[in-house]
Amino acid sequence: MAPKEFCKMLSRSKPGPGDGGKTGSWRVLRPVIDLEKCIPAKKNKKACFTCWLYCPDSVVSKTVPPSINLEYCKGCGICAEECPAGAIEMVDESSFIVEDK
Repeated sequence: MAPKEFCKMLSRSKPGPGDGGKTGSWRVLRPVIDLEKCIPAKKNKKACFTCWLYCPDSVVSKTVPPSINLEYCKGCGICAEECPAGAIEMVDESSFIVEDK
């Protein structure tokens, strides 16, 4: 049996509106990326993207620097939990109410 290659990073989830449409309004905690700590942003190359890989809703972009589509992000916190650099912090959504208006 030939050895298989497992070095390619793939995200199995597909971006989309979900069953409830734009589900960002469900969020209680908002992910905020600290670009000073983020590995791709610091190195200016596609070097990490663990947040993109583990996001179940595929709302993290695979761009340098990465961004999060808050219209669909449900605030599960998996990206923050999996980030090896600790660059993503989950912040209480209520602290953004004044900023968004």
